[in-house]
Amino acid sequence: MAEHQDETRAAYDAVVELYASMFADRLETLPFARAMVATFAELVRATGNTRTADVGCGPGHLTAMLHDLELDAFGLDISPAMIGHARRTHPALRFEEARMEALPVGDRALGGVVARYSMIHTPPAELPALLAEQARVLAPGGLLLVSFFGTEGPEPVRFDHKVTPAYSWPVDRFAELLTGAGLAPFARLLHDPATERGFLDAHVLARLP
Repeated sequence: MAEHQDETRAAYDAVVELYASMFADRLETLPFARAMVATFAELVRATGNTRTADVGCGPGHLTAMLHDLELDAFGLDISPAMIGHARRTHPALRFEEARMEALPVGDRALGGVVARYSMIHTPPAELPALLAEQARVLAPGGLLLVSFFGTEGPEPVRFDHKVTPAYSWPVDRFAELLTGAGLAPFARLLHDPATERGFLDAHVLARLP
């Protein structure tokens, strides 16, 4: 896992300014994604624990949106260049460099975790460990919102992402992995692609019992 994560970090460090210019305001054009984020925030607020990690935060745009939705949000990313950009762009918010397999958060500490397309580069065999780590940091009743590229086939599909190779997932298979990590998936949104890749956009909400 360490080798794969190092490759991903180097790939995103190399494109941080271009990536930020392309995606920093992308949610403004994605009504389905915004609706899922807003629903997630409402449910997290209802738990009484608004501490929320944006895992794989990139340039920090989603972390800022979560803050605007009244969550105590902070961003984590493996790319130091992305963290630097996020800190410059959103100086009032907290951002830390971190690896997804070892989040710098105590057990059962958070009311919410968001992983928006941040696990798409993870090989299928390594994904359960990342989901288990996200479950570890959630308090009972805490929420996870995960977004990824969906496919209608029976198996994950590897494809050439513009930054580094990535995977799309059958939603049912991904939900099974969430269950295996101790989470309870309870809502999903699957819609036509927002890009030319042709994969579906998938969003799944899960709760730690």
